[in-house]
Amino acid sequence: MTGLTNLNAILATLDPVLGESPYVFASLKNDTTVDVTSLDPLFTFKEEEGTTVIVHQDVADKMSLEYLVVFNQITLKVHLSLEAIGLTASIATELTKHQISCNVVAGYYHDHIFVPTAKSQQALEALKELQRYSDIQLKNLY
Repeated sequence: MTGLTNLNAILATLDPVLGESPYVFASLKNDTTVDVTSLDPLFTFKEEEGTTVIVHQDVADKMSLEYLVVFNQITLKVHLSLEAIGLTASIATELTKHQISCNVVAGYYHDHIFVPTAKSQQALEALKELQRYSDIQLKNLY
């Protein structure tokens, strides 16, 4: 199944869903003895400085991993193409209007937005409003 590439169509069908689990971003040094798979990470990314992991907060606490902020995950249920242009910029722009930071992770089928837990409900409402506005705009095009 091919994902959407038209930004207007993507924004009009975002379908954001807020997860309840608290997640954190942590970095494991290259010489770590921690078995990454034991952390059951939601996401890993190898960087020059170490391996970034997104894990449940309780796992990070149990393993004494350092982190700075606790996030909630908002999954955009719209199925978009990895070649879609403009979604990350649109999301960041909308959340910036509400003074909400975000970290975007692209999965094969969906994008996932990590927002500070304290502002997660506000972020969800902002994304739903963006979807409503975009849906009206899209209908006016046709």
